[in-house]
Amino acid sequence: MNWNDKNILITGVGGFAGSYLAEELLKQNANVYGLIRRRADGTIAKNLIDHGIENNVNTIEGDLTEITSLSNALEISQPDYVFHLGAQSFVPRSFENSPETQMINCIGTANLLDAARIRDTDTKIIFAGSSEEYGLVISSEDHYEHAKKEYGTIFPEPVKIPEVPIAETNPLRPMSPYAVSKVYGDHLMQNYYHSYGLNTVVSRAFNHEGAGRGLMFVTSVVTNQIMKLKFGEVDKITIGNLNAFRDWSHVKDIVKGYMTLAENGKSGEVYNQGSMRTNSVLSYILLGLKEAGWNVNKIETFNGKKLIEDPTEIDDSSIFGVKFDKTVVDTKILEGDLEYALEDKGIKVHTDKGIVPIEFNPDRFRPAEVPILFADTAKIKKIGAKIEHSLNDIIKDQLNYFLKKGNRQ
Repeated sequence: MNWNDKNILITGVGGFAGSYLAEELLKQNANVYGLIRRRADGTIAKNLIDHGIENNVNTIEGDLTEITSLSNALEISQPDYVFHLGAQSFVPRSFENSPETQMINCIGTANLLDAARIRDTDTKIIFAGSSEEYGLVISSEDHYEHAKKEYGTIFPEPVKIPEVPIAETNPLRPMSPYAVSKVYGDHLMQNYYHSYGLNTVVSRAFNHEGAGRGLMFVTSVVTNQIMKLKFGEVDKITIGNLNAFRDWSHVKDIVKGYMTLAENGKSGEVYNQGSMRTNSVLSYILLGLKEAGWNVNKIETFNGKKLIEDPTEIDDSSIFGVKFDKTVVDTKILEGDLEYALEDKGIKVHTDKGIVPIEFNPDRFRPAEVPILFADTAKIKKIGAKIEHSLNDIIKDQLNYFLKKGNRQ
């Protein structure tokens, strides 16, 4: 598509993905408008400054919870496309303050759609849903039995096992207030297409990371601590559940996916965005250490058990019918041969520079944890989306970001 002189409105333009999307659209000579929450101190969103675009985005002050704000933003921007990225997106915060998350994410989305309906606009709206909507995804018969014991009931019941890679038709079993809020917005987008003829497309993007990712998210928690370790600011890494698997994409690939959906996405449809790989939090740590200059020789739990030699060795064998790069640790966990529990207390990473302790923090375990996310992206690939960055590309960009002392906290 020729984005030259197209009018674009981005809600959440000052956020992580919003700022990357704005930068890419500006490079392609679009007129970018961004909805920005009012700031009492009058400061400009740091992400816009980091991208050097604070003077290039036409910012509009507003609030998703006020429909007049959104109507005003639509009036000012006269958008050809709206990318609705604005949200409260931190899962743990949604457990701490669910009403806030529902107000911003649910009512905010309803306000945007109703403002567009009332204005009778033919704007195409791309909604940033989330892989968290899938929630409890069953990866094996053993996992199914374990989940039934833990949660008492599974609804909807699986039609097939395993349920990975996750297609758009997979059951939605949200496991957090944030995930529930995204299911609401997802279905409302589809409803406004069917009921009112609004031109809406839903993206269910799996985890996307890169330089500038918020410090509360696990990949930044990991890479920030690794750089602190490198500079002698800490003597260990502290983390929550190492067994969780995520489909991590580079944020630059995801924002280009949003643009592909604007260009080629079919109205009323839902599209997964992801990398077609899944890796554990433990692998993210080990590969991060390796990228930062440590040679990782072996790992073992604090009590000397669960010893794994050459844990970062890459295995590209097929799992769930898909060949992708993963560490030998990933393979062992996915095949059910390895699991880390709170009682293990931590892991000793043996490197050429000595032992790096990884200590488990029970406070960082969510009340309900999604064990695995792994996208089937065949649908969006058919309309032109591509993944161009590896997992190591993502880790490297995050580490380089935290090389600057001012970005480490």
